[in-house]
This record gives sequence, structure tokens and C-alpha cells, in this order.
Amino acid sequence: MKKSYKIIHWISTVWLSLRMLSSGIVQLFQMEEEIAFIINLGYPGYFLTILGIWKILGVIAVLAPKFPLIKEWAYAGFFFLMTGAIYSHIAMAEPVSAILPPLLLLTLTIVSWYFRPADRRLVSVFKKAGE
Repeated sequence: MKKSYKIIHWISTVWLSLRMLSSGIVQLFQMEEEIAFIINLGYPGYFLTILGIWKILGVIAVLAPKFPLIKEWAYAGFFFLMTGAIYSHIAMAEPVSAILPPLLLLTLTIVSWYFRPADRRLVSVFKKAGE
């Protein structure tokens, strides 16, 4: 793997992880602003707990060594979460500025997933098993 790929992977992964972790913690604490925000999007307040827990678990999965299958699920979860967030903002006719943060996180998710090292890919597990 090229050194530049590793650098791109880790910059995008750390940035993605910090943002997901920080928003997950805020959602778990269910601050009034967050509750108002999620209700404005049409979701119940308890949805914050679900989002917060899954974001934190996803960050742990993406950063932890090994477990490529769990990493694939975490990346898929981040992808679905961010596309859902983007669509929720669009459906509620919010301004483009509301779409930019989840769009950035969606981009980071894709970049981190695409540039991940071979030992963090599910395909490498099957190649090793077949050898």
C-alpha cells in the first residue's frame, strides 16, 4: 500500500471518528438543543440515545485493530446514518448549510473506507483463509 494512501486513510478516519464520537456523546447526554433539533427533524427524542450508542460503538469498531467484518458494518452504519441525515434535512426543507455537516461526514466515511489498509479489509480475511 502506498504511504499516501495510509496518510489519507488515517487523516479521514481520525477526523471522522472525532466528529462521530463527539456527536455521539452529545446525543447520549440529550442536551435540550439536541432534543429540539431531532424533534424538528420529525424523530422522537429517545432516538438520540440509539444514535449516540451506535456512533460510539462504530468509532470503536473503525479504530480497533482486526475485526474487518465489524469494520464493514460500522462503515455501512455511518453511511446509512449520514445519508439518512442528509435526506432528513432535505425532507424538512432546511437550508443547504444544514446538509453540509452530514455531507462532510459521508465523504469522510467513504474516503476512510476506500483507502483503508489491506489488513482492515474483509477481502484480505478471505484471501488468508483460502491460502
